[in-house]
Amino acid sequence: MDELVRKEQIVDQTAVSRRGFLQGTGLVLGFALTGVSAEPVFAASASQIAENEVTGTFAPNGFIRINPTGAVTLVMPMVEMGQGVYTSLSMLLAEELEVKLDQIQVQHAPPNHALYVNSIIGIQNTGGSASVRAFWTPLRQAGAVGRNLLIAAAAQRWNVDPATCRAMDGVVFDALGSKHLSYGELAMAAAKLPVPPAATVKLKEPKDFTLIGTRAKRVDSPIKIDGRALYGIDTWLPGMKVAAVAISPVVGGKAKTMDEKAALAVKGVRQVVNIDEAVAVVADHMGAANKGLEATAITWDDGPNTKVSNANIVKQLEEDSKNPGVVARSDGDAAKALAEAAQRIDAVYQVPFLAHAAMEPMNCTVHLQKERCDIWVGTQAPTITQSQVADLTGLPKDAIKIHNHLIGGGFGRRLEPDGTLLAVKIARHVDGPVKVIWSREEDIQHDMYRPYYLDRLSAGLDAHGKPVAWTHRIAGSSVMARYYPAYVKDGLDPDAVEAAAKPPYELPNIHVDYVQVEPAGVRTSWWRGVGPTHNVFVVESFIDELAHAANQDPVAYRKGLLAQNPRALAVLSLAAEKAGWGSPLPERHGRGIAVQFAYGSYTSQVAEVEVASDGSVNVKRVICAIDCGMYVNPDTIEAQIQGGTVFGLTAALHGSITFKDGRVEQSNFDSYLPMRIDEVPVVETHLIKNAEPPGGVGEAPTAIVSAAVINAIFAATGKRVRTLPIDRDSLKSSS
Repeated sequence: MDELVRKEQIVDQTAVSRRGFLQGTGLVLGFALTGVSAEPVFAASASQIAENEVTGTFAPNGFIRINPTGAVTLVMPMVEMGQGVYTSLSMLLAEELEVKLDQIQVQHAPPNHALYVNSIIGIQNTGGSASVRAFWTPLRQAGAVGRNLLIAAAAQRWNVDPATCRAMDGVVFDALGSKHLSYGELAMAAAKLPVPPAATVKLKEPKDFTLIGTRAKRVDSPIKIDGRALYGIDTWLPGMKVAAVAISPVVGGKAKTMDEKAALAVKGVRQVVNIDEAVAVVADHMGAANKGLEATAITWDDGPNTKVSNANIVKQLEEDSKNPGVVARSDGDAAKALAEAAQRIDAVYQVPFLAHAAMEPMNCTVHLQKERCDIWVGTQAPTITQSQVADLTGLPKDAIKIHNHLIGGGFGRRLEPDGTLLAVKIARHVDGPVKVIWSREEDIQHDMYRPYYLDRLSAGLDAHGKPVAWTHRIAGSSVMARYYPAYVKDGLDPDAVEAAAKPPYELPNIHVDYVQVEPAGVRTSWWRGVGPTHNVFVVESFIDELAHAANQDPVAYRKGLLAQNPRALAVLSLAAEKAGWGSPLPERHGRGIAVQFAYGSYTSQVAEVEVASDGSVNVKRVICAIDCGMYVNPDTIEAQIQGGTVFGLTAALHGSITFKDGRVEQSNFDSYLPMRIDEVPVVETHLIKNAEPPGGVGEAPTAIVSAAVINAIFAATGKRVRTLPIDRDSLKSSS
């Protein structure tokens, strides 16, 4: 993992010749994708084969480099932000390439949509719980192509049939095992062979896996434990300056007055940069930059959004949600069935704006020169970042060099290039490289937030309590319309309705629609699975309301609606069994259950909570059953379930970004609370293994846990929570 660790020096890559680059790092040969779901086509041109022959580097596709020393490098298409993807994707390659996991080095992929597209999303990015799903086939194909070519090279040298040879741990053996050649010894010969089409190479059957499905140690753990890991914020370049930044507290505002002379009087401060929406103080080090920024004493012209408030935003959502929206699904005649139902239940649910609040605050280092721009940053979306910087600077895209890093928490925040664009604007005024670092306050108060949603639901039950009608209207901002406009058809944002338009249950006469509402003065974006994080809470809480109205046990009620969905039924049953569903609990204790299908996986959680007489909620235990199809590393899945559950619990118990006078009222972890260690429950994970294609994991527990907790609160107190975060005062005991 050479490129991911601390180095004493930064090499000027512009001084390296093409031949020298190939000799030092290996040649990346590409494949092209003609569509989002297209299979990669592995091909090497005659000139590329000739280059390989000269260097001895074996690079049959965009993912693999093997040099004559035997070093195996995976050019990693996804970025690591704590989710363990460098381990799981390395396992996919290692399985088919027939090398040990510890034989693989990882190198960040450069921006290259054609080579490293996330086929689930359609661009090169890390998100949507899609890393394993997107590269399950391409990386195994890449490994299989490489293995076959290396075996063919050995067979050619021994003058035997390749079918009689086998590979293991980076070595090719003949039929008797008496002859063997390492991959390094074969690299030059293999590089001369024509690369076969990936579709013609046979992949292993699951029964033959030796690595996939096993518990593998994280490949990035050692460098994180001993401090060698290099994050964007750790970048250090010769002659680099450091900038502290203050951004207008109101969207659309700009600096009105500042004391530049006072800032320049601070020792170490070099300059003050005003780019209207922000002011940066550039200094020799961070301490001087922060002192200079404080001395600047900026006053702001707030612009047109100074009256933005939560009260106004909610009022707008309430009014707009009364109007019909774009239809996401309409089966049967929900209005007629609702009118004729034996019992009707109505509810309004609300979820707040949420910040990402990653441990590594926003930062970016930029060296802008006349003919190129080098950027050191941790980004989930390198190609989008590259394109927008090109638009901003007027430079061609290939002159924008993205040096990607490990990310200290992404959660969707690093899908956005705004921090990089701000740093480039500042770098325009700085001679040499400059690292721009946001304070925690700037990070929280200038985030791009998970939208505020307001949902209206109605259901009709027959005489036996079974739903015969279901209507669900979702009102809120459309992240997709801004970020992926091509995915929005006729005004319907597919993310905004995910897990609502297609709940796992059998619901006749269902109508789901979406009303796009864009509050002024608020920037919204992806937040660890945007749509399902609110839709699952709403749907699963409302299903619980129906079970109560029908006077039925919540698990039994759900089972009655899942007869046609065996995978959902299986996770529900497993979670209930492992939680001891139905066993007695003390007073003001309760269990709540939820089930979902999202990100390609089926998940069910049971939360066990205690609600104290003062209304405080103690989540004591969370049991999760997940069917994510063919899984790669159970250890990583368990870690993701634990981390995602805590992330979702933080939002349910504490998370809320509010606006007053156009400003975000929260500023640090004292007012935007993360879960404290004494609040964290025991989280148990139970996997269902099958032969289905892999599903996503990272966002699944975040989306489901709030519903499980809310339903448990109802079981403990008889009080229904329909607005997040949980209002402690509403749960106080009346006795």
